[in-house]
Amino acid sequence: MDTFLQQIVNGLVLGSVYALVALGYTMVYGILGLINFAHGEVVMIGAMVALSVIQVLGGMALPVALVVGAGLVVAIVVCVAVGFTMERLAYRPLRSAPKLAPLITAIGMSIVLQSLAVLIWGRDYRSFPAIIPMVRMQVAGVTITSVQIAIVVLSVLLMVGLWLLVQRTSLGRAMRATSQNPSIAGLMGVDINVIISTTFMLGSALAAIAGLMVMAYYSLAHYYMGFLLGLKAFSAAVLGGIGNLAGAMLGGLLLGMIESLGAGYIGDLTGDFLGSNYQDVFAFFVLILVLVFRPSGLLGEQVTERA
Repeated sequence: MDTFLQQIVNGLVLGSVYALVALGYTMVYGILGLINFAHGEVVMIGAMVALSVIQVLGGMALPVALVVGAGLVVAIVVCVAVGFTMERLAYRPLRSAPKLAPLITAIGMSIVLQSLAVLIWGRDYRSFPAIIPMVRMQVAGVTITSVQIAIVVLSVLLMVGLWLLVQRTSLGRAMRATSQNPSIAGLMGVDINVIISTTFMLGSALAAIAGLMVMAYYSLAHYYMGFLLGLKAFSAAVLGGIGNLAGAMLGGLLLGMIESLGAGYIGDLTGDFLGSNYQDVFAFFVLILVLVFRPSGLLGEQVTERA
């Protein structure tokens, strides 16, 4: 029972990160019908930028909250700029092109961002400095750390805030109108270019936050860290129903649970060898099952196909 509860906690933490990244995928797909495969690299850039700022400020005897907050703010600004630039230069000229063109462009952007990261930060793994106090608590036989609590709480707040933004504000109404029919939304006075750029920037801001979370949780950052994370988050978006915000949140949490429970129990049965080595398999196994048996995802969001 202790193993089950511990894996549930670990799954919630993983799932919270997957959900944040999946929101970026699902927002862009809901409005443009585009899978932005470079989104995982935006997460990586957010982690790397935040780490660079934290390393510079960490030696100045400043409060930990100020150092981490400054790293997060700079990472968000850089990632928002990257997201805006990608949309403006790489995706906007291809809106009327066949769907294969922006898909290939997204894969190309992923490679470009990885190459830029190698040029700036190198290929080596970079360690997160131990400046955040790691408080461990025992609750019902389960070990919970302060970093895990912070990740889950912040993720929930961000997801609720994004849902309220989309459902209760004029910007959200414009985003939903653009998602339903861009041409009609444009005739009603919605600036489609602004809405699409804003969507990319919102997703990129969430990606920056997720990057800092992943780096703080694993204490490592690497130029390739966003690739697999991005694929898992895409799997989470498909699992919940891509194009559906609630589906991305649900899919991320479920995928984190499945991955954590699968790795934990298979690890117990095989001496931890298969559990640790086959942890990443579960996400893609779930993706295959969903595509075979319920292609629209658990919440069944139907996204209109566009020419």
